Amino acid sequence: MEPKDQAVVVHGPTVDDETRCIHYRTPLDIIAIKFKCCGRYYPCHLCHQETEAHTAQQWSAHEQDTKAILCGSCKIELPITTYRATDECPNCAAPFNPACALHAHLYFED
Repeated sequence: MEPKDQAVVVHGPTVDDETRCIHYRTPLDIIAIKFKCCGRYYPCHLCHQETEAHTAQQWSAHEQDTKAILCGSCKIELPITTYRATDECPNCAAPFNPACALHAHLYFED
């Protein structure tokens, strides 16, 4: 997989160029999620909630082949199914935070 030529904008209160935010900023917090409701990437649900005037929507079960995950390390966009099936980026091997699974219900319908 190759990174996209055009830079993807990550919205919200990010603290570095690997998509970490004021809420989640451990070395493993390097993904941003494209929210279904607005099509904008945010580092987390709290960033979206604090920045947007609308309620977040989940990606439905039949939409999980959508590229909606951004690796903050290599900047590749991943399908939701790929992201949920691994604990590291399949492109650059950067480790993802396994604790993100605790919030998966906020982003993805099972």
